[in-house]
Amino acid sequence: MFLASDPGVTPTALFHNLKHNRVLHERLVFLTVRTADVPRVPEEERLDIAPLGADVIRVVAAFGFVETPDVPGALALGRRAGLDFDIMSTSFFLGRRTVTAAKRSAMPPWQHRLFGLLWRNGVSATDFFRIPPERVVELGSQVAV
Repeated sequence: MFLASDPGVTPTALFHNLKHNRVLHERLVFLTVRTADVPRVPEEERLDIAPLGADVIRVVAAFGFVETPDVPGALALGRRAGLDFDIMSTSFFLGRRTVTAAKRSAMPPWQHRLFGLLWRNGVSATDFFRIPPERVVELGSQVAV
């Protein structure tokens, strides 16, 4: 299962996995978690599941802006809709960006330090989406700001 920030774009973690491991898994699920403009999303409207081809599925999970995203809980709802998977044998591939300082930046130094502090203190995607940490593979890149 590859997490994607945009359901219309191939996840960067898939590209990194292909580049480094030279393997394409037998079954692919692209998962996007979005925040709705309402406080709570009813369970029957939580998931949008769309087949993209043979053994490739796109899943969009919606949560209200007062809800804490619970990916395993949402995917359990997907079982009722025909999404066949076992969370304990599923690997979640996440793209991770590490922010580094650029040699030259348009930002003043104080903004650079503040941005770095906020970035380091942010919650990891694994924790935020409640994904079991032993099921996560992070593939990263560095971004200079």
